Amino acid sequence: MLRGRRAFLGWFVVAWSSVGALFGGQRPLGQSPRPERPKDDDAPTSMQPPKAALKENEKDIKKDIEKLFQLASELKAEVEKTDSSVVLSLPLLRKAEEIEKLAREIKNRAKG
Repeated sequence: MLRGRRAFLGWFVVAWSSVGALFGGQRPLGQSPRPERPKDDDAPTSMQPPKAALKENEKDIKKDIEKLFQLASELKAEVEKTDSSVVLSLPLLRKAEEIEKLAREIKNRAKG
């Protein structure tokens, strides 16, 4: 009985390691995980966007934040008017979705 378990476990380990080797995406020996980039002294400065683009991005973010504040204020006013414990209106849900979408855009733009 013990011998059968050992044989089973042995085959299981061999099979599992074979599956890992086939589907694990292993690289041949000697290869690095990422290709090395050539080191240039100008690389850090060329990757940064120019100041004009940063200023434009900042203006867009501020404009979007003002719009987000306006939409949130409108949504708050609608919620106060409506008895939301009974029924949520469709325009109320659409406005909430629009606010979520705008907030995601601001977040992505701020990340860069």
